[in-house]
Amino acid sequence: MRDDGILPALLDQQVQGMSLARAFYTDPDRYQDDLNLIWYRDWVFAASVAELAKPGAYVTLQLGAYPVVIVRGTDGEIRAFHNVCRHRGQRLCSKTSGQTSKLVCPYHQWTYETDGRLLWARDMGPDFDAAKHGLKSVHCASAAGMVFICLAEVAPDFAPVKAAADRYAAPHRPEDLKVAYQSRITENGNWKLVLENNRECYHCAGSHPSLCRTFNDDPDLVGADDSLSSPAGAAHVNRCEEAGLPSRYVISPEENWRLVRIPFVGDAVSYTMDGKAAAPLLPGMPFANAGSLLFFHYPNTWNHYLSDHVLNFRVLPVSPTQTEVVTTWLVDRDTVEGRDYDLKRLTEVWLATNDEDRRVVEENQAGINSPAYEPGPYSQKQESGVIQFINWYLATMRRGVSGPSRMAAE
Repeated sequence: MRDDGILPALLDQQVQGMSLARAFYTDPDRYQDDLNLIWYRDWVFAASVAELAKPGAYVTLQLGAYPVVIVRGTDGEIRAFHNVCRHRGQRLCSKTSGQTSKLVCPYHQWTYETDGRLLWARDMGPDFDAAKHGLKSVHCASAAGMVFICLAEVAPDFAPVKAAADRYAAPHRPEDLKVAYQSRITENGNWKLVLENNRECYHCAGSHPSLCRTFNDDPDLVGADDSLSSPAGAAHVNRCEEAGLPSRYVISPEENWRLVRIPFVGDAVSYTMDGKAAAPLLPGMPFANAGSLLFFHYPNTWNHYLSDHVLNFRVLPVSPTQTEVVTTWLVDRDTVEGRDYDLKRLTEVWLATNDEDRRVVEENQAGINSPAYEPGPYSQKQESGVIQFINWYLATMRRGVSGPSRMAAE
């Protein structure tokens, strides 16, 4: 990794409890630092398992400089590969998703099995060894019905988050869900601004009228860091735990992932305009008013597991000032749109909320672009979740600067 010497100085100058220096949100070199030290090293949420329901189903993503394809093999296993033909480097799959029996390069038709093996390459001569030209693998693992990938040569241990997330999400039966709808938007803001905005509800009352009908933005009930220390919050957790729903706040030692089940406002049971269910009760849930199981995993996902449906959110950096946000709505696979659920009713709250957040992030980025911007103080009461995210970000970057290299495979 090229080191211009500026990053260590910026990290040293950062003041606890303050927003980041302008360069972290705008500078192309700092953006490359983020890619090198976080996105190319850590586990990143890539797709919902439900997007890969059948053998041959695939999804693609662009993670910095790396195009990646994720495919379910004929053996049922989900694998990830660099989306690069081993012949002359053509991208194999250009669509965001699809269904195929084999991965075929559109340039010269080199053909790969869904497990990455090269099956056919025309006119390569008698000395050509197809076994040496299979697709390059990317680390791939699943948790709570979500597929994660890691570009690093040596991936961090995924077992702890998998064990916790699988246990907490089990009553929602993520393996039995299907995609009801997926939205894809590009926000003109740095990826960290997208995460920061998500990590606080200081802005919710003024920005999210639809969401606030059901999502509880009272920091005295649900802490801004998602803790549930209030009597009402503790009562909700205890009630859910007694019914077999894992709910207590748990966070990893590195603070890069956490789980907790929080209550809705009043008698609400789902993210809808009237608070009533948007879809039938998921078969594994004991009752409707279970609130929302929140599953956060830095650097790029937050998720809501409800009694009637599940929401997966994926954030991917596009440039120093652009971020893609993909939202996937999941319902029980046996339900039928128009009979069991109405798509508008299912999606309208978060479609509106996503667009509202997009505007907030873009205006935030527009202000930070000004040379007049300087870091400001976070609210300890309302923005403790943002403080936690920034602390994680800074600690991760400092470890990356000073620690051994664990770069993406080349």
